[in-house]
Amino acid sequence: MTSVDTARVTPDRPRVQDAEGPGHTHCPYCALQCAMSVTPTAGRAAEVTPEWFPTNRGGLCRKGWTAGELLDHPDRLTTPLIRRDGRLEPCDWDTALDRVVDGIRRAQAAGGPDGVAVFGGGGLTNEKAYQLGKFTRLALGSRLIDYNGRWCMSSAAAAANRSFGLDRGLPFPVTDLSGARAVLLIGANPADTMPPFLQHLDTAAAAGGLIVADPRLSATARHALDGGGVHLRLRPGTDAALALGLLHLVVVTGAADTRYLAARTTGFEDAWAHAAAWLPERTERVTGVSVALLERAVRLLADARDAGAGSYILTARGAEQHADGTSVVGAVIALALALGLPGRPGTGYGTLTGQGNGQGGREHGQKADQLPGYRMITDPDARAHVAAVWGVDPEQIPGPGVSAFELLDSLGQPGGPTAMLLHASNPVVSAPDADRVAERLRALDTLVVADFVLSETAALADVVLPVSQWAEEEGTLTNLEGRVLRRRRSITPPDGARDELWIWHELARRLDRGPENFPTDPRVVFDELARASAGGKADYSAIDWDRLDAGEVLHWPCGSDSPDGTPRLFLDGFATADGRARFVVDAPRTPAEPTDAAFPLLATTGRLLAHYQSGAQTRRVGELAAAEPRMWVQVHPVVARAVGLADGDAARVVSRRGAVEAEVRCDEDMRSDTLFLPFHFAGSGRANLLTLPELDPHSRMPEFKVCAVRLEAA
Repeated sequence: MTSVDTARVTPDRPRVQDAEGPGHTHCPYCALQCAMSVTPTAGRAAEVTPEWFPTNRGGLCRKGWTAGELLDHPDRLTTPLIRRDGRLEPCDWDTALDRVVDGIRRAQAAGGPDGVAVFGGGGLTNEKAYQLGKFTRLALGSRLIDYNGRWCMSSAAAAANRSFGLDRGLPFPVTDLSGARAVLLIGANPADTMPPFLQHLDTAAAAGGLIVADPRLSATARHALDGGGVHLRLRPGTDAALALGLLHLVVVTGAADTRYLAARTTGFEDAWAHAAAWLPERTERVTGVSVALLERAVRLLADARDAGAGSYILTARGAEQHADGTSVVGAVIALALALGLPGRPGTGYGTLTGQGNGQGGREHGQKADQLPGYRMITDPDARAHVAAVWGVDPEQIPGPGVSAFELLDSLGQPGGPTAMLLHASNPVVSAPDADRVAERLRALDTLVVADFVLSETAALADVVLPVSQWAEEEGTLTNLEGRVLRRRRSITPPDGARDELWIWHELARRLDRGPENFPTDPRVVFDELARASAGGKADYSAIDWDRLDAGEVLHWPCGSDSPDGTPRLFLDGFATADGRARFVVDAPRTPAEPTDAAFPLLATTGRLLAHYQSGAQTRRVGELAAAEPRMWVQVHPVVARAVGLADGDAARVVSRRGAVEAEVRCDEDMRSDTLFLPFHFAGSGRANLLTLPELDPHSRMPEFKVCAVRLEAA
């Protein structure tokens, strides 16, 4: 493959100019939500056809092109499974649900309502994310719910809320980037993670204004260099230092927008107290990025801004998945504010949402501390509003739970939950310190997993419930720019698979907890979600399916004050009490786990073009599995030779928590202190056997991106 997946970005079929007509839907993978149509075919996988849509402009990456293969895959689950004598065996739905209810009752008899925990996912539709939060808090009475999105955007969300008063991945349409002549990407590799997005960076790349901060020469960094842009090859874990060093240069070179700072921000002096110490030479020494490249990056951003040619800064998981991720993003936001970018046409700051419904999934009740509409569960007014929609007393809504890793780590522990319902997630592969998480899941009395394939987590379950897939369901999702989209049913699910809304309704009926409160019609659920969100930060109250089906473009907030939606946020003021953005900057910290003689290298993780998340889906797609069939580790050849390894050899990467088996891939462009591992593989190839669960104090994000390791022959 080339560094950019152009063969797959450009479709070889006619483009349809209206992707919002009946029968059209959106890709099941990332939050770019590329438009496509899915056509049933006789005797083979459903046919996927790309459609024109602003985010993908008629393109798909290879994951999107092959998405139909999973719909009738031989591994597709179509019958419930229950564990008998240590083995998962087929059963009927009544038997499976009765087993689930028995497990819930045992757990709650022993531990009260919090004897049962729930774990959700960023791939659930808005309707399902909403209903899962409601089911947990009302039908189960439990406060213990969180979801895998905690490991996706929680640090960016926390930082945006602290600085802007509101969290939306991109506070502007993605198409705004298409005219920009300077774009700084920090910890983002869209050439592999969302290839059609790269079209929106063409102007910047052609102008030599694409700047990529990444410890490795990723496909995106190579794309930037090919156009004359900049690669800031920083040492892993020094993202905050890099941002403060750039902020220092913005101020001392006179590139700061002083009028903007005076009119639209507060707290600059406190931020400068931190940035003043980050002289260019110190920044170079800590990050490994030369002063010349730091200066060039600042000059590109400032010159594009001054010329009115578009200047943007974007972050993604590489900057956010740290135990200080909130501080990292806070420093990046401070850099953007000093340049005067947020809340102005043609400039801006944003973050690239990862999962398909990573944005909507966190807005409507899956997070431990939130209620629908992005309301905080501790806010009495928020509780009263949602309780009125639900028809209950506010006291019936439990208080906040705990974050994703803390929840998983409590399973089966003294005083912890003894049953869990798990949806749309595979933490045995995706969680930090993955063996520890698998051990906690095995300690449960009852683990219930709803999935459409037998993922590594489902294989540990006591009950596996087969559910419908993306092309078989109706609903809505919210993409990376806050636009609410319709997911339309294109094909009929196989006999035996059920929709999660039906499952929760049936469980509520069996538990005698008001099944009428858990309707199975997603349109009805969305209408209730809209009412519950009214007046909240993420207000959907003026959105309905009819408007979406008619092709209206609706970005939240979309309520009584903004009935036509809000594609661009913050133009008239930020969502803070005084309308000003806040500088919130902390002192950079060293990585949570230092290197030493036994573990002298830094390991960082990331995604591949051919795979998605835990790989439970993409590892089953023939073309994708053939492209990347096994785990590998990318390393500088000097580092490999030092331990007697060469390209293609079998190696072990060892941390203080575990070891990963991988094939060596030598790359002279790698830093000599850094190893890279993709995180999509299972078994002994799980990168997250190495990572540590040190948690960010604000977002509770684990430290995924930096851990101390050694390399050795297998």
